Amino acid sequence: MTAESKGQPIKAKPTLQIENERVRVIEWRFAPGAETGWHRHEYDYVIVPITTGKLKLFDGKEERFAELVAGRSYFRPIGVEHNVTNANPHEFAFVEVEFKTPA
Repeated sequence: MTAESKGQPIKAKPTLQIENERVRVIEWRFAPGAETGWHRHEYDYVIVPITTGKLKLFDGKEERFAELVAGRSYFRPIGVEHNVTNANPHEFAFVEVEFKTPA
């Protein structure tokens, strides 16, 4: 039995690539339907999609969808709270770069 068939969400897989006093870089891989789980970002960050597709974002109040394109990065400030779910029938992946020190 899979976690999904037991009623538990499938978790996205984070792989830490770099961490030092200035940055943390994590590759996230999502099977179809996988999610990060509820979290709050401790730092400003940039997302660099590796694949193209749609993510479902839930901020505790509303659900919305974001269309991401491989290689087209975006920035978000510290404090973002959400759960991110792969809304595609295929694996989705991105690299997250968190900036630990202010500019």
